[in-house]
Amino acid sequence: MTVEADLIARLAPIFGERVYATNAPEGVQAPYATYQQAGGVPVAFLERQSMPSKKNGRFQINTWAETKAEVAALALQVEAAVVLATAFQAEALGGPIDVDGSLVDLFGQQQDFSIWSAR
Repeated sequence: MTVEADLIARLAPIFGERVYATNAPEGVQAPYATYQQAGGVPVAFLERQSMPSKKNGRFQINTWAETKAEVAALALQVEAAVVLATAFQAEALGGPIDVDGSLVDLFGQQQDFSIWSAR
């Protein structure tokens, strides 16, 4: 499985099938989550004979809901689901940050994670 598939599997118990890469489809019912990779730590061996079996990605996960209280509670569930995963190793890179959801008439929070996974 890819790290993205593993991430979706970790978030599915919270959001069902409403976990989307980059952007959610127009008109999707809240609550839902979006994720995107925003870089990572490149890894290579000094001898340059082979690539490592692990890779790192910095993933931003955005949580969207109809109320501030709901989005805050969901963001805590997201953090626990990602950090406690066994399919990959993840670390939260700071706490959740409020996101302006006025364009979609929702409340949002985002949090970044460093995720080490199989290459």
